[in-house]
Amino acid sequence: MPEDAKRPKYPISVVADMIGVHPQTLRLYEREGLVKPQRTSRHTRLYSQEDIERLKSIINLTQDMGVNLAGVEIILRMREQMEEMQAIVEELLKKLASKIQQQFTETDYHEMVGLVPLSMSEIQPVRTVEPMDVQDPVIELEPSDTSGEKSRKGRKKRE
Repeated sequence: MPEDAKRPKYPISVVADMIGVHPQTLRLYEREGLVKPQRTSRHTRLYSQEDIERLKSIINLTQDMGVNLAGVEIILRMREQMEEMQAIVEELLKKLASKIQQQFTETDYHEMVGLVPLSMSEIQPVRTVEPMDVQDPVIELEPSDTSGEKSRKGRKKRE
């Protein structure tokens, strides 16, 4: 999520209206450790967009799927761990792809230099030739003689 999504800006009453729950429900989720809104100097709760998305997930799990709060805590923790692992795997894949590309490029270059015994100044560009129009090729065959044997130029007929 963008950095702005982490900035706390919504008071509890606004968030409760946004997601359709009583403010007391949000306080319960905070007591259970499911959400941790920021506090102002006057101890007013302020929720970020990220907090609101988390609350929507909690409500979906509890109301739509029937998961209790202990189960919600486990599910949310597992999601966070999976996201962390996914980020680690993506970073490792980027490093691996970079290393493979680097090795391939170096190996490829050395192999190409070894295969071509000419210097770059000695290599001539290849001249291209336009393809011929062969839409209706005509092949001339010599007719067969009356005995059924084919005659061939420069050869004697078999008897």
